[in-house]
Amino acid sequence: MALIHSFEKSGNYLFRNRGHIPVILFVLAVPIIYITDTSYYSRTTILFIQIFSIAVSATGFFIRAVTIGTTPAGTSGRNTKEGQVAEQLNTTGIYSVIRHPLYLGNYLMWIGIVLFTYNIYFVIIISLAYWLYYERIMFAEERFLEKKFGQDYLDWSLQAPAFFPSFARYRKNTVPLSLKSILRREYSGVLATVFGFAFVDNIRIYFETGTFQYDRISNIVLAVTLVVVLILRSLKHYTKILDEKGRS
Repeated sequence: MALIHSFEKSGNYLFRNRGHIPVILFVLAVPIIYITDTSYYSRTTILFIQIFSIAVSATGFFIRAVTIGTTPAGTSGRNTKEGQVAEQLNTTGIYSVIRHPLYLGNYLMWIGIVLFTYNIYFVIIISLAYWLYYERIMFAEERFLEKKFGQDYLDWSLQAPAFFPSFARYRKNTVPLSLKSILRREYSGVLATVFGFAFVDNIRIYFETGTFQYDRISNIVLAVTLVVVLILRSLKHYTKILDEKGRS
């Protein structure tokens, strides 16, 4: 099999199984937290790392929210678990400055949690692993778009970087930001991220004290997030409040 076909096949396989990544991260985080020595960190340093970690994940969510909230139905960027979906090519708004904004958002959301372990080596390892994993996925997606849209896709790909935004190339979006789309589609990602922070916080406290402290702020935030998510999920599945014409 030619390498181009091998990369495309493996990229599609990895795309379908990308949901396993959070589980792998949680499993790996446990021994990393255990072996990470934070005794030489000052309180100020730890507080800075905590705030920075949350800010990184929040930035990732913001990128995803803008992408989801400005993406109409039937366009590129609307992929499903089964495969690639695109009836028209996204080239405006956030897609005018970066070709894969959702994957950049994913990286920032998850690397924020990894930073929360206070282990820089874990951050480097996960960053390299993410690059290798998603490079194949992005390759497969771009092969699909090239086959479907031909020269239009090639012209766009020459203007918009794959992963690092170039804001100088920004073109105004064709549709307005939809809060309903964000609320309908992003609650699970927010819950997973909050759970990740709470998981790391609770595991670290357990290793330090030998007990679980259920009244920690991370657990309170997780509980509130869970309630909000259940409400949004109910609105999505049992009402039409979050439905919006022209949005997926």
